[in-house]
Amino acid sequence: YNITGAFLVGLMGAAHCFGMCGGLVGAFSAQIPQAKTGNLLAHQLRFLLSYHLGRLLSYTVAGALVGGSAAMLGHLFEVDSYLLVLRMVAGLMMIATGLYIAKLWGAIVHIERMGKWLWLALKPVAQRFVSIQRPTQALMAGMIWGWLPCGLVYSTLTWAVASGSMYQGGCIMLAFGLGTLPALLTAGVAAKQLANWVQQKTIRLMSGLLLVAFGSHTLYIAAAQLN
Repeated sequence: YNITGAFLVGLMGAAHCFGMCGGLVGAFSAQIPQAKTGNLLAHQLRFLLSYHLGRLLSYTVAGALVGGSAAMLGHLFEVDSYLLVLRMVAGLMMIATGLYIAKLWGAIVHIERMGKWLWLALKPVAQRFVSIQRPTQALMAGMIWGWLPCGLVYSTLTWAVASGSMYQGGCIMLAFGLGTLPALLTAGVAAKQLANWVQQKTIRLMSGLLLVAFGSHTLYIAAAQLN
């Protein structure tokens, strides 16, 4: 459920992605050096894919770190119930995220404030990669931008923590990152069409309620095991 839900959050959070990262991706695209020879589209895609690969690597590393840390704490202190409590928190966050995607409750956006201190520390480093001349620089830029404060990222990270596994945590965040690719890799007309599609009331409600169902199931299982 968590991996499927994470992908769904990334995919259906397209409008949020456009608002948070669309300007950054546009600015980055404008900085791609002109191809001297060869196919222009292939040249641009090489830089864009490098950028997004870096972003996905950051998400995956973050998921693996928090999932692995949760597993380590469990072994270190031999506390069996704390993971169940974390899963209950993850279930609640999944429900909140579903309500946000369905546009029924927007509390998730406020979570982004928690990460502002981290971004203030990373921003000076990120500014060094404003001028991109090589795909390796695009990769590094993507890895830094991947830590941009985002309520959807933080929400999905709680699922990675609750997984209690480095592998599962990494997979959850990778699935989320892959879900964001259609929104952030497309441009122009294609991006507008995707934004219009995910903003359809029926699509929003179905996707949001599916996440609410995932979260409710997670809550039910965790509560039953805790009791």
